[in-house]
Amino acid sequence: MSTSTSTPTSGNSRVDTSRPHTARIWNYWLGGKDNYEVDQEAGDRIRELHPGIGEYARADRLFLGRAVRHLVANEGIRQFLDIGTGLPTADNTHEVAQALAPESRIVYVDNDPLVLAHARALLTSAPEGRTDYLDADMRDVDAILEHAARTLDFREPIALMLLGVVIFIDDDTEAYDIVRRLLDGLPPGSHLVLSHTVTSPAMPDVDAAVAFWNEHGTPKLTQRTPDQVARFFDGLDLLEPGVVSCNRWRPNPSEAHAPDEVAMFAGVARKRREA
Repeated sequence: MSTSTSTPTSGNSRVDTSRPHTARIWNYWLGGKDNYEVDQEAGDRIRELHPGIGEYARADRLFLGRAVRHLVANEGIRQFLDIGTGLPTADNTHEVAQALAPESRIVYVDNDPLVLAHARALLTSAPEGRTDYLDADMRDVDAILEHAARTLDFREPIALMLLGVVIFIDDDTEAYDIVRRLLDGLPPGSHLVLSHTVTSPAMPDVDAAVAFWNEHGTPKLTQRTPDQVARFFDGLDLLEPGVVSCNRWRPNPSEAHAPDEVAMFAGVARKRREA
């Protein structure tokens, strides 16, 4: 029998449908149904400012699948701590991992009340594995690690998944510190999988779209340069091809139609084993 648990700390009363929300817009761009008219209007307006932005959601989701499959098939990873989960959609972390290794265990963490309302969709599991969900802010590092230890074995490597979530920490020092503290709590051989919206002179329309979002939507997000994104991997062994546009991270031949570059950069790195 599969084991799935949930630790909600608040109800759906926190869901604000009067303002567009990033998780719901992301869901809209992915073709989901968990969004409102206010999200669709904002999503369409952002797409007018930057026509290719809808590809970011798809590229980031495809990157998640490729990264998880690599970690399971080639690195032997069977445990995942997925923070900033977002609304459930196709090919969630546990679905990708357990398709290859049914015994995989996954802990999802998010503080979005809408995600909490749909957490049951994340709490399905292959009979051999386990999934869990924690309603918490990524700043609550100690609480996250303590809760994750109920499901994950911290004597064995864990993949820390931070896809499109560090963008919501506006202070650089705090952002780097949170990621480092999370990694410090994981055993050697663990991996960091991170994606982040970037700012680049080559993509000025991205800055305009982000400015519109920060004026009208919630929560506000922070762009960083590709070099700043690469800093999150300092001290780790970065897997090839390094920190790149997420659609360029080991793309599959079937993804040949993907754009040349999107303003979501990503990488995968290994925490060094003790000498």
